[in-house]
Amino acid sequence: MAMPALASETLSDLHARLMDARRGEPVEEILARMLSSWALGEGAMPLWLGLGEVEYRRMMAYHFPGFDAHALMERAQAMDPERQDEMDDLKKLLLVNRSGISSSETWMADILVAGCMGSDHMWQDLGLWQRADLSQLMLTCFRPLAKRNDRDMKWKKFLYKQLCETEGIYTCRSPSCEVCVDYDNCFGSEE
Repeated sequence: MAMPALASETLSDLHARLMDARRGEPVEEILARMLSSWALGEGAMPLWLGLGEVEYRRMMAYHFPGFDAHALMERAQAMDPERQDEMDDLKKLLLVNRSGISSSETWMADILVAGCMGSDHMWQDLGLWQRADLSQLMLTCFRPLAKRNDRDMKWKKFLYKQLCETEGIYTCRSPSCEVCVDYDNCFGSEE
């Protein structure tokens, strides 16, 4: 079993330890970045990454066998139960659009839903290192959905827009995004 994360451990050191313990699936590079940030108090991910204890432990054992999954959780917080309906809708949207290449896509759906509950850009709330990490994660695990974001809309806005369109709610005030007053809010820089 790997040593627990030490207070003096850097983001890159913890990431390297996770990468050494990984199983070998493509999503593990991005997941290791997320876990490293989460363990060191960055991002806005809740207790168990939003998976619940049993599924969190299963996910860690599957992707990072032998790594001390509990050691990463020192700074985690609980999720807001008031938003359960919203979380269920987001999860359903993601699961319907799975790539179908890995059983871990179900775990990733729950993790992404938890990331949507944060108040910053989704990639930052997830503890990812750059927006491109989230784009890669979406393409890997939820390709049908990711392909629909062909104009590079911010991911959280895109997911909620997809939910609204599913319900027949269209909130854009212009017939074309390019002339909408909210264009920069949806497509502007996230850096």
